[in-house]
Amino acid sequence: MGYCELLKEENDSVLERYELALERIQGFVNGDTSIGEPYLDYFKRTAEFLLMMDELRRHVDSKNMKDVSFEKMKEYNHMLYQDVLVEEDNYERSYANPAYAVSMLGKGYGELLSFLYTEIRGDIIYAVEQRLFDMTIHAELFVEVLCQFEDEVPSEKELKKTIYYFVSDYADQTIEYRTREILDPSLDFATDIIMNSDLEDLRYLFRYGEYITDNEIRLAKFLNQMSQKDIDAMAYTYTHGYEEGFRVAGIDLSKKKTVNIRYAIGQERMVRAAILQFEQMGLIPVIYRAPIARVNRKQTMKPGYSGTSVNKQYEYDHRGDDALFLDKAFVERKTAILRNAYETRKQLAKEYAGPAVIEVFGEKPFEPKNKIENLKLSDKQQQLSVVSSSESAKIVNEYIPHSEYSFTIIAYPIPEIGENFEEIFARIVEVNTLDNEAYKKVQQVIIDELDKAVSVKVKGAGTNKTDITVMMHELINPEKETNFENCTADVNIPVGEVFTSPKLTGTCGVLNVSEVYLNDLKFNNIMLTFEDGKITDYICDNFASEEENRNYIKENVMFNRETLPIGEFAIGTNTTAYVMANEYDIVYKLPILIVEKMGPHFAVGDTCYSHSEEVRLYNPDGKEIVAKDNECSLLRDTDEDNAYFNCHTDITIPYDEIASIVSVHADGTEVTIIEKGRFVLDGCEMLNEPFKN
Repeated sequence: MGYCELLKEENDSVLERYELALERIQGFVNGDTSIGEPYLDYFKRTAEFLLMMDELRRHVDSKNMKDVSFEKMKEYNHMLYQDVLVEEDNYERSYANPAYAVSMLGKGYGELLSFLYTEIRGDIIYAVEQRLFDMTIHAELFVEVLCQFEDEVPSEKELKKTIYYFVSDYADQTIEYRTREILDPSLDFATDIIMNSDLEDLRYLFRYGEYITDNEIRLAKFLNQMSQKDIDAMAYTYTHGYEEGFRVAGIDLSKKKTVNIRYAIGQERMVRAAILQFEQMGLIPVIYRAPIARVNRKQTMKPGYSGTSVNKQYEYDHRGDDALFLDKAFVERKTAILRNAYETRKQLAKEYAGPAVIEVFGEKPFEPKNKIENLKLSDKQQQLSVVSSSESAKIVNEYIPHSEYSFTIIAYPIPEIGENFEEIFARIVEVNTLDNEAYKKVQQVIIDELDKAVSVKVKGAGTNKTDITVMMHELINPEKETNFENCTADVNIPVGEVFTSPKLTGTCGVLNVSEVYLNDLKFNNIMLTFEDGKITDYICDNFASEEENRNYIKENVMFNRETLPIGEFAIGTNTTAYVMANEYDIVYKLPILIVEKMGPHFAVGDTCYSHSEEVRLYNPDGKEIVAKDNECSLLRDTDEDNAYFNCHTDITIPYDEIASIVSVHADGTEVTIIEKGRFVLDGCEMLNEPFKN
């Protein structure tokens, strides 16, 4: 049964409601209203958008898109998104912009109506996917609010109440459908595009409904020029890494049936090859786009497939919209709905093998502007967001235990990276396929030294103020045990790091990086202070005031927690990637996936072994990896809320900002591993070769 057939019964059940709402909206546009300014313009523009979405829905349903030229499709796609585009200052005059909405509609009303308009803009996707239920509830909400303003201007409290109950009342459908998207392969909207489109005919890109830029078009063209052999080889690096992850972790892949593929629009040719290779492993794809409804989103994150962001400031401006509905009752309702959604699909959850992610990089690093008009979580709501995240993670881990699935991540550039895009793409392919065996040997040399250490000292060079001592776990049987994992290219591609979960007690000092890109946001001169392995202070230089800088880190690195522990200490060994990145001046455009291999890094949040500490893992030399816990994760059986944090953010110090990394033995002996950004430990000479070139 195809995607549209699956939704037909649901669509038929709401069609009458939808048509009644559209009729009322059409009457309003035709002049049947008592609303005056300043609100009339908002309601007119929003109503016209809803009617345009109905036209889009009918256009897609009629399946006549095959008769439309590429250029016409491109023009139409631009028109759908022009209201929030940065170009020509469109966003500055859009009600999707909270600052503009407040300036036109007043404080209180502006933020609320901006949220409403932003949610309604999700109809672009719902129309393309023929999800009439979502379009119906948006149309009905708009009519309800419209009627409130026609009778008399409602109070801000009344308007907020209407929006709150809309989100809460329909959460059982919106959250349930999102869970279904994540687990159910029969929702094959994207899979159908990938497998059944003529990928030489780039009109297929517009079938997604996402904003299509030169990135997607040029990337698809570029991949179309590659030989099938090269495409298959790229896909194999990715799918083989996924398969290896199961082998290394000792998880039986044969018990699984689905793999979640996440990718960027434009990569369909490689994804098609990957799907065919996954089929050889007995896996079929579950492919879902990044979430649309605010209730399913977490700040600015986009788990799922997507295109180039239409406007990152727009997304950032609405990151705190949860403030309109986040309270204790809603968290309890959301948790109950999520549990029921997973219970209903527990067999699908059991068969889920995990995500296989193709990241992209190359966009200009985004530095957001803070606007006073943006909605923000109160202190109490920040605490509730932590509770909600924790409860949701518990449910997901109950039905999809970390110890029973794996993943892989790989990354490629997009054309926006610059005029050397094709060269950089080729160099990244090389980086992704470096000799695992060679790295395995040299990384073992580093591990053998680090296993003698009671602590490791990391110091920054020049203006970098890093000065931190990291405590190691004690090895009971050094002949058979190790603290560090020898990480080659399986779940984390490319090759190149050794990592551990350090002891928190005694781990103290300062971590500083001049520029770093975390969770799609740029941080300038970020500095974290640790005592006994936990953050006690934090600051950066992004904004004019200390308060703004601290809030920026708390929201986007600490995810509204008061502190986080160090979950990982690692030394990246991929000097080839580092030299390549500096050659093309793209260090700060690279994803953390690659950057973490280009110097020592620390992760704040959970350990790398979160929720799977009991799984026994071994390095290639046969030694068991025993440093998988810290003082927080050890609480998992008695105090789970303080054991896990449901985040893991890597922060890398580039080689040129490192003065030294020194292994300190119990007798006080110090052995230098890196000095002035170069590996000086005997046996690591290979790692300095790229610098000579």
